[in-house]
Amino acid sequence: MLHVYRQVACLERTQPIVFAFKRECAGRFPYDRCQILPRSAFRWWRRIWHKQVLRVPQTAFPGEVAAFHRQLRDHGCRLLHVYFGNNAIFWEPLIRRIEIPVVISFHGADTQVDMRSPAALDRLRRVFGRVRLILTRSESLTRALVELGCSPEKLRLQRAGIPLEFYPFRARPAPPDGRWHLLQACRLVEKKGLETTLRAFARFRERWPRAFLTVAGDGELRPALVGLAARLGVTEAVRFTGFLAPDELRRLYYDAHLFVHPSETARDGNQEGVPNSLLEAMATGLPAVATRHGGIPEAIEHRVNGILTDERSPVTVAQALLELTRDEAFRAALGEAAAAAVRRKFDLRVQVARLEEAYLSVM
Repeated sequence: MLHVYRQVACLERTQPIVFAFKRECAGRFPYDRCQILPRSAFRWWRRIWHKQVLRVPQTAFPGEVAAFHRQLRDHGCRLLHVYFGNNAIFWEPLIRRIEIPVVISFHGADTQVDMRSPAALDRLRRVFGRVRLILTRSESLTRALVELGCSPEKLRLQRAGIPLEFYPFRARPAPPDGRWHLLQACRLVEKKGLETTLRAFARFRERWPRAFLTVAGDGELRPALVGLAARLGVTEAVRFTGFLAPDELRRLYYDAHLFVHPSETARDGNQEGVPNSLLEAMATGLPAVATRHGGIPEAIEHRVNGILTDERSPVTVAQALLELTRDEAFRAALGEAAAAAVRRKFDLRVQVARLEEAYLSVM
């Protein structure tokens, strides 16, 4: 995940080593200090036995714990930062055993999905009791963790950071020929509200028949979304790009006129923190229409630096998008205010400095 990579790669006062079971996309995310941990040959049995039979969260086997513990000692590690709450539960036997302080980051789905069963809550609260510090990327996640039983004294807001130098502000004039370019950038999963986007775009196109929508990203819902675009009669006006490198996505931000991100709570409880693509788009000055969901209202103040609608409401999303095409002064003011808000609250350098202060304080 890009926001995790940015945190790790930008640390200056500490020297991180990344431990993982596997490594993917090394060319896109270069990093030298990476150690691959050995995986148990019985991991497939664990998945079936724990999840389908016992219906409890998976946890590391003793051999995996011992191997990781040796790695931490051999590299002289003075702190362990575990990304995502589900990984913290998996490594709870290690957290219980090691002497160095442990920090955990929660990011969104890891406060909701598979966390409400008695077994998951019991293990999660054991983790809460043993770790030194818990980081959350939004105030809404902080509240969710308190509801799950975490002590407020252990919680600290640690926002995702955006490298502002890569996303400078640029004004977006209206297209002279009515070819409004709408953009959504995300994984194609339920919580991103992509069905709402397509239905809102179909309404938008009734007024602006030359408009087009780019959906940047990939995921399990792509075939269903392609089918929905066909049923709505907008296939020729919707482009699905698949996964894009950061430079390619950045070019899209500057080519677009409006950004849409109508996130919603998925059926399994999955929610957003603050979407990175939303922050990047806002940093460039792209006016955004999003929803009152998760941590999004912590980035967008309604009608000040963007527009917020209710979840699963294509009609109001379309109305907000159409309003932006009618009022050039309003659209321009939102874009300027959006860029200023990201500079003020989500500067990567500031957030990384805060993260290192947290590391040093607990060490």
